[in-house]
Amino acid sequence: MSETILVRPAPEAVAERARAILSAVEADPEYDRLRTACAKYDEDWTSFLGYALVDGFDIATDTEPLFPEALRAMAIKSAVYEMTAGDEEAAEIPVAVPVDEMIHALAAQFTVLSRIQDRTGIRFVHATDREAIGQWDHGDYTHQVYRAAWGPTMNTRYWIGKEETAQRKATVTAKYEPLGVLDGGRRFRPGFATTS
Repeated sequence: MSETILVRPAPEAVAERARAILSAVEADPEYDRLRTACAKYDEDWTSFLGYALVDGFDIATDTEPLFPEALRAMAIKSAVYEMTAGDEEAAEIPVAVPVDEMIHALAAQFTVLSRIQDRTGIRFVHATDREAIGQWDHGDYTHQVYRAAWGPTMNTRYWIGKEETAQRKATVTAKYEPLGVLDGGRRFRPGFATTS
């Protein structure tokens, strides 16, 4: 079985288009609704491994700085998607796990995102079956595009590299297991929800 080699456009070219995409989304009349809806996605917004990797994560204070990181990542994905004639695999760039969790909150705003897509002509890309979960790292393709688009400073609270992500996942998982939360929240010990 041969390995698929992804071909992505030059980071600088993607960065230019990603900046334009982000500007178009931010200028959309429903941008504020999209932003505030993500912040209100707190009652059903649980993550056993994504947000738990952020030291002292608090939905009340982390949503505002995390939202722009997710939107930037989505702009990069959309730019790659456009520039590769709709190659979903190429567009599903590596993204830090906490940023990916906020992307899920964004994607949950399906109706608003659909209207923004219709007005702007931008296609947002998020395909869980194509993701490389936990594979984002400093200096990779995503990081190169991000730097070219928005400068060298990333919010390191959320952009956690591959090695650190693996270490934190192992720590979090080890803490959950004695409580009955298994496989990072994919399984629960029988009786977890019904016994005290």
